[in-house]
Amino acid sequence: MSARILVVDDLAPNVNLLQVKLQAEYYDVLTARSGYEALEVAQNERLDLILMDAMMPGMDGFEACKRIKNNPDTWHVPVIMVTALEETKDRIRGLEAGADDFVTKPIDDFNMMARVRSLLRLKMVTDQLLSHTGHTLANSRSLLDTIEKQRGRILLVEDHELHARKISKPLSERHQVIVEKDPLNAIRIAKSGIDAVIVSLVSESFDGLRVCASMKFNEESRDVPILVIGDPDDETRFIRAYDIGINDTIMRPVEIQELKARVQTLLRRKFYSDSLRENFNENLEMVVADPLTGLGNRRYFDRTIEPLFDALETGLTPFSIMVFDIDHFKRVNDILGHDMGDQVLKEIAARLVTNMRAVDIVARYGGEEFMIAMPETRASEALVAADRVRSLIAGTPVFVDGEALQVTTSVGVAEVEAGENLRDVFKRADDALYKAKQSGRNKAISAEIRKAAA
Repeated sequence: MSARILVVDDLAPNVNLLQVKLQAEYYDVLTARSGYEALEVAQNERLDLILMDAMMPGMDGFEACKRIKNNPDTWHVPVIMVTALEETKDRIRGLEAGADDFVTKPIDDFNMMARVRSLLRLKMVTDQLLSHTGHTLANSRSLLDTIEKQRGRILLVEDHELHARKISKPLSERHQVIVEKDPLNAIRIAKSGIDAVIVSLVSESFDGLRVCASMKFNEESRDVPILVIGDPDDETRFIRAYDIGINDTIMRPVEIQELKARVQTLLRRKFYSDSLRENFNENLEMVVADPLTGLGNRRYFDRTIEPLFDALETGLTPFSIMVFDIDHFKRVNDILGHDMGDQVLKEIAARLVTNMRAVDIVARYGGEEFMIAMPETRASEALVAADRVRSLIAGTPVFVDGEALQVTTSVGVAEVEAGENLRDVFKRADDALYKAKQSGRNKAISAEIRKAAA
């Protein structure tokens, strides 16, 4: 994947070495020689990831990372701390400053690139969601503050009772922890509302990498972040885990404060992505759904029937459309009020959906007009269906606030012909609807065949 990465180090040889390694993987690389310069570049350039040396004169990497993460314009950029420090307290300090991961000197190329690719995948997903939802980085900051207080559901896959207890107990102080030693049960549980998974790579009874791969393969658990626990000398398995798609690693013996910090980072990203997805789905629903009736709207209908036109052209698979219009609806609004009119619209919408096939596409096209597409249906069959539904609507009063209203509809039906577009067939169906209205309403009439007319 293409990405822009900022390398920050006060020593020119270190900068040059990382720059060469990253450019060999076709990344666009920017450089900075101090924490202050890093802040300036991060503010003015679009970045996908930062590789930051921990120990620098003036402003060290910890402080620079903290400022980047506290800036509403840059907090979402992943930061990997590059350090020669082996002390757990230094890793905890970096995590608390907002660092997303660590690589230690001397740098192992495969290890570093695996971590870089993992964080770039997360950044790409976040960027896509931000672009679709209309969120800005600045107005997402308040959301992050709320997320920090959320309680997560964590699945721990571990068959060693003592190790499981050591990990689950401190996490249970804030989150719900489910311990599972059976890998098949764990894979099933991961599909049902889990916020993070911790998997042991040193289990004697199951292959932790296979568990991770299964979770990433299944659509229901693909987006759940995974933290794996393994031995420090098992670098190959860690790299393989990153290739599979896991999100973070921690070495044994597990230091509790580091565990808490890493888990909190995973949950923060998960909750934020979930919130963006929820917002995106709501926005999408607003775009394609009619808020009053819950049916698809005009845009939804136009998009959804495109495959039907394609099938007609390629395989001559017929389909028909019908236009339902509520008779004298303006009178309902004028005499009884718009609130009563809205109730009538919702009731008619419900009856249309209830009495059409599951494969039929039902939408509110505008005002009191509803459009229905019937796949693999000739005009004669569609006319029968339209007349049946029209009759059911006319034969059962609509009750609004205890008052029974007699509501009827008129219907125009047209079979789509080869070479027609939606505008063409809609005009023929609408002409048939007009004839139904002119001939007394509460009728279903089929449109003339265009080829015969020609």
